Amino acid sequence: QQQPHPQPMNFWTPATAAFVSSAANAAASGKMGDVNSQAMMNMAESMGKHFLETGWAKAVPGLERSLIALRVYFAVDNAYVKRKMLKVLCPFMFREWRRVENQTVQTQDGNVNYVTSYELPQNDENAPDLYLPSMSLLTYVLLCALCYGTAGKFDPEVLPAVTTKCLGTQLLEVIAIRIGLYLMEVSIPLLDLASYTGYKYLGLSINMLSGLTLGHFFGYGHRAYYFTFLWTAAATSYFILKVMANNIPVRTSAAGPKRQVMVLGFAASQFATCWFVSQTKFLE
Repeated sequence: QQQPHPQPMNFWTPATAAFVSSAANAAASGKMGDVNSQAMMNMAESMGKHFLETGWAKAVPGLERSLIALRVYFAVDNAYVKRKMLKVLCPFMFREWRRVENQTVQTQDGNVNYVTSYELPQNDENAPDLYLPSMSLLTYVLLCALCYGTAGKFDPEVLPAVTTKCLGTQLLEVIAIRIGLYLMEVSIPLLDLASYTGYKYLGLSINMLSGLTLGHFFGYGHRAYYFTFLWTAAATSYFILKVMANNIPVRTSAAGPKRQVMVLGFAASQFATCWFVSQTKFLE
């Protein structure tokens, strides 16, 4: 029997119409900055759901499952992003690090099962997301390109080179953490680790921005970068320390490494990786 072809994807949905209407009204009034960013998020969510429902995602093996798994990591709003940025850059100010849990009851064949799930990032500032790490990585790569450009050394290969170095370092970091967790017989989702180790790019972007700004006006680019680096690297390390301490159970494998040593090692590794991917060669 011949398989039906997926219907052409229609991008003109009610959410798209609402966003375009609000953008047109803002343009007519000369207030483009007043366009509600929440409308843009609603449009993106609607298009994503439509993409899954029309069958295009099913045409590629494994794509639909991957998109569904990734969707929860991008369920963010403006309030969450602001809170998360503050928590990553100033983690010493916070005391609560536990994720919000939801417990549901499922009955099957007379057996009652309690299923525990976690709140989405937009409802829990302690939930991991991939939106902030990905946007921070993009910002950091562009700032590095700007650094090379202001020094007259820009080359198109800078963008993929910096991106590859960052992602390659992060991949090795995630693998090392997974090995440590395996030895302790602890399981943390791979995408959670990718999220936690990706928050370092926010601090790296702040470092590069301060280095470029003070280097341009006062000629203290290197000093400004590393002065800011001490704060952001320490903040990222403390952030990972608290996150891992709350994700790794108190009781782990007796034959594996000690929990305290591994948690401290995961936190200390942030200093090394942040320093390794820093691009300060052409700062003034």
